[in-house]
Amino acid sequence: KIKAILDKKHLDYQDLGTNSDSAPSDYPDFAQKVGQSILGPTDRGVLVCYTGTGMCIAANKIKGIRASVVWNLFTAKRSREDNDSNVLCLPAKFITNTNLEKILNLWLETKFSGQERHIRRLNKINKIESKKSK
Repeated sequence: KIKAILDKKHLDYQDLGTNSDSAPSDYPDFAQKVGQSILGPTDRGVLVCYTGTGMCIAANKIKGIRASVVWNLFTAKRSREDNDSNVLCLPAKFITNTNLEKILNLWLETKFSGQERHIRRLNKINKIESKKSK
């Protein structure tokens, strides 16, 4: 469904998915593939799992990734405007086909606001380091 929406918008994309209905798939593997494929400031990724949470946690481990779990139009818009999210994590359990298209389109079309308070907050996020890594 996501690929059909992207095709309809004439967007180029890579499908880094499982390509199997029967083989085991561990969401961290796919979150890593997508996160590491985002190289530039305009690159974006979409991840899907049952709740979206596992994908989001895994993707946010990658430097430069700002993944957000999005389940409605409000969170889609705000994740882009306020947080400049570059990875959309969708909860398959809670998204209808109709909402999927609306959410994906809004997320792709919404620009980062660039407001000073959001830039300040993103800069602070970029400076956060794990105590374990020291």
